[in-house]
Amino acid sequence: MLVLAGTSMVIADGIVTPAMSVVSAVGGLKVGVAAIEQDQVVMISVAFLVILFSVQKFGTSKVGLAVGPALFIWFCSLAGIGIYNLVKYDTSVLRAFNPVRIYLYFKRNSVKAWYALGGCLLCATGSEAMFADLCYFSVRSVQFTFVFLVLPCLLLGYLGQAAYLIGNPNDAEQAFFSSIPSGVFWPILLVANIAALIASRAMTTATFSCIKQSTALGCFPRLKIIHTSRKFMGQIYIPVINWFLLVVCLIFVCCISSINEIGNAYGIAELGVMMMTTILVTIVMLLIWQTNIIIVLSFVIFFLGLEFTFFSSVLWSVTDGSWIILVFAVIMFLIMYIWNYGSKLKYETEVKQKLSMDLMRELGCNLGTIRAPGIGLLYNELVKGVPAIFGHFLTTLPAIHSMIIFVSIKYVPVPMVPQSERFLFRRVCPKSYQIFRCIARYGYKDTRKENHQTFEQLLIESLEKFIRREAQERQLESDGDEDTDSEEDTSFSRVLITPNGSVYSLGVPLLAEFRGSSNPIPEASTSEEVKADFPSISDAEHSLDRELSFIRKAKESGIVYLLGHGDIRARKDSWFIKKLVINYFYAFLRKNCRRGIANLSVPHSHLMQVGMTYMV
Repeated sequence: MLVLAGTSMVIADGIVTPAMSVVSAVGGLKVGVAAIEQDQVVMISVAFLVILFSVQKFGTSKVGLAVGPALFIWFCSLAGIGIYNLVKYDTSVLRAFNPVRIYLYFKRNSVKAWYALGGCLLCATGSEAMFADLCYFSVRSVQFTFVFLVLPCLLLGYLGQAAYLIGNPNDAEQAFFSSIPSGVFWPILLVANIAALIASRAMTTATFSCIKQSTALGCFPRLKIIHTSRKFMGQIYIPVINWFLLVVCLIFVCCISSINEIGNAYGIAELGVMMMTTILVTIVMLLIWQTNIIIVLSFVIFFLGLEFTFFSSVLWSVTDGSWIILVFAVIMFLIMYIWNYGSKLKYETEVKQKLSMDLMRELGCNLGTIRAPGIGLLYNELVKGVPAIFGHFLTTLPAIHSMIIFVSIKYVPVPMVPQSERFLFRRVCPKSYQIFRCIARYGYKDTRKENHQTFEQLLIESLEKFIRREAQERQLESDGDEDTDSEEDTSFSRVLITPNGSVYSLGVPLLAEFRGSSNPIPEASTSEEVKADFPSISDAEHSLDRELSFIRKAKESGIVYLLGHGDIRARKDSWFIKKLVINYFYAFLRKNCRRGIANLSVPHSHLMQVGMTYMV
């Protein structure tokens, strides 16, 4: 729940950061043009925000040539203006580095100083989004740039503003733009607006990254994710989230036009992220790093105490409009929690109710029904075992295809998967059952809208290669290996499947050794466990030809896509809250999210869908 809370605050930050950055940058027009009012600033900011979110789909790579030079000019401008104001007005502000000044400041101002902490916090914002840069740069380069460029320029900029305010205390509302020398005001204003747009893009990209990771962990509904770069996997674009952030951001800017109120909301979002990060790092220090408890306590007391002090100073402004951000964060938290709760219940139920191998043996090779010529491709998210939805097909349909292939679509962290390595096959039941499992692997830049005939041709060719390789391995195996007829006992897998279902092996799994019995029976042969003991090479070749001929005839009879839609409903004796969450909220999210099945151009005549409801 802490992770979900922190993620919801990051998403809320993705709304308030563009609003704060753009409105504050455009607000400089009021210094250069006296006739500009706040309403006009809001209108111009809305136009900039629309442009900002509209170009997000082009990705960072296509606009990256302008990002680096623009930010370098911006930071150099900050440093130059800061040095200019220090020299011109008052160099005594350098004494601010003395910690005693903090004590004297609070002693003189007491409560007002406490209120001012919220404004001081805005000087350090933006650092929470630096992780988004890791999809473009290394950790070392980010650290180097921050220490030797960003931090010195920011310090000089703020020191220069402080020196300017000593001589011009009435310009506190627009301290930065008022402190710019008149000769370079308009160029700096232009660079400031460009930097604001770049900062907003960075936070939006960070939001996309958080949502993608949440989706991979089953904590956010599935959405369409577009990878904008073949080189960097982290450069992504999520259309639905992009336009959703734009709409909420525009509403936020129009409802809260005051830069001070937007700043207060910004502080709440930033501190929420920081506090959750500190708590999670503390848990990692205790459970993963196993750091000394004294160091952990010192870390918590110092950082969490400091952050809570800042948080208490901005919390008083909630009634001024900052509550909108908190409400939005709560809504995002509920969406993620409900989706994670429902998805977990659904997956656990599917695993519990999957058909056992003992039941499959009792049904026999005909599966207790009529085996009609043809191939059935049953799509399912499980990568092991016989899914419960298959039993629903057996009881619902008057006949089942002579060959069944359980297809599971998985994504791997590479741009493209070669077609020769697209499919991984293994047998699920004894050989006479003609039931296979296929894991179809796609890279993040692979097209999924390929023609269904092309997909079928590649799949059948890969299946034939698997069967030939299986036969060759059988000939090489020595006598005396042990039979195994189910994938439940597999222990030599070369396929690495993470908890979120990602497959990280691109190689062909090796065949495991096994011992045969004195009365061998043709049974399961997987890509990991195969048996030998064919009477002769000619018999093996004859068996191979017979099976390949069977596959070709089944393909000629037709391939049908069997899509099973599993839904969950709360039991009648469940609590009211559980019924409300599962039967209404989760059902609504699942109905409107992106389906996890193959996105192929399959004619309706080749589709067969069966729904199944699990009571949880």
